[in-house]
Amino acid sequence: MNEASLRDRHDAETPPYPVETIRTQFPILARKIRGRPLVYLDNAATTQVPTAVLDAVREFESTTRANIHRGVHTLSQESTDAFERARERLAGFLGLGDQHGLVFTSGTTEALNTVAYGLSAGDGVPASLGPGDEIVVTGLEHHANLIPWQRAARRSGATLRVLVPDTDGRVHLDGLASILGPRTRVFALTACANATGYRPPYETMLRMASEAGALTVLDAAQAVSHETLDLAALACDFMAFSSHKMYGPMGIGGLAGRLAALERLSPLRLGGDMVDWVSLEDAAFAPLPSRLEGGTQNVAGAVGMATAARYIDEIGRPRIDTHVRRLRARAAEGLARIDGIRVLNPDSADSAIVAFIAREVHPHDIGTLLDERGIAVRTGHHCAMPLIERLGGGPTTRASFAAYNTDEEADRLVEAVAAALKVLA
Repeated sequence: MNEASLRDRHDAETPPYPVETIRTQFPILARKIRGRPLVYLDNAATTQVPTAVLDAVREFESTTRANIHRGVHTLSQESTDAFERARERLAGFLGLGDQHGLVFTSGTTEALNTVAYGLSAGDGVPASLGPGDEIVVTGLEHHANLIPWQRAARRSGATLRVLVPDTDGRVHLDGLASILGPRTRVFALTACANATGYRPPYETMLRMASEAGALTVLDAAQAVSHETLDLAALACDFMAFSSHKMYGPMGIGGLAGRLAALERLSPLRLGGDMVDWVSLEDAAFAPLPSRLEGGTQNVAGAVGMATAARYIDEIGRPRIDTHVRRLRARAAEGLARIDGIRVLNPDSADSAIVAFIAREVHPHDIGTLLDERGIAVRTGHHCAMPLIERLGGGPTTRASFAAYNTDEEADRLVEAVAAALKVLA
């Protein structure tokens, strides 16, 4: 059988991506904005929520709601069981092995702060960072994976070193090799630059840093909804992610990592449920994961996030990944043909994000005109001001795709941007 016949057979055996069916599972997509059908392209900020997740959260709140770990009554025990089942489901989703653990947080930001504080504080466990040590971050990072490390360096006396991207917003392996050294204690990296959609070779970079003796930290917020993240296969000590970027509720996320690395963290939150005993003078912290989960937990959020993970896997992460990358490429190609538009990271096919700059036009004006057509995008610095300044200094317009977006919506984006530039010229 020749190559063309094999390709035709494969196409016939592979069912088409069920985008229209998927869309019916997201009630908000039926909305109209200013009289026009909603085109939601702000998924890098927050994805929408399917009925399965809404139903799971509603059922928990309606039948099981109670505080966990603190009661012998039926509802408390059922709530605790639901919370721990969610942890188990998410551990499987992230590819955690026996030597890994999962700590619930309010999202990626708290997870990254937990690591940066926990390694530098020295409260309850010896600090892993001190004078003369080095922390390496990249210039691609969201502020949540930069500012905590700035503070950790000041607190500990360590030196913060930055792997600066080139003028196209890319980082390179030889650059990382030159900055890693015998005093490198931490390397923190994003799996996808939220401001541009650039996907660094994080698998190789994490391995290089680990081989140099550093603890490695991955911000997976922009990858968790479509990439198959297998933590057991990565040279990764800590990985942070958020529910609201993977079709789940807001206000919940997680810090996954190697148990040996998690044990090195001083708790960020002190209070109830994270102690073994307390006196008026001192306290002893509980074992993992409770030690890093102080306070009342967002149990409904955990249930919803685990349901979202199941929903993603029912569609299939490889299928979603192929779909969003194709939409990104379609939009980037169309936008690049518009006079006056500069697409950032134009040749990448590795993410769901396309960002662009319009010559002599402010992105807030573009975003406002797109909203009049029912199209939701994000404008500004995207909490990544150093990267935006590196790429030219001005704010950008960012569109980002999800499982429920369509070819027609990508085309509507391009048409609306072209129309906006004519109005604003």
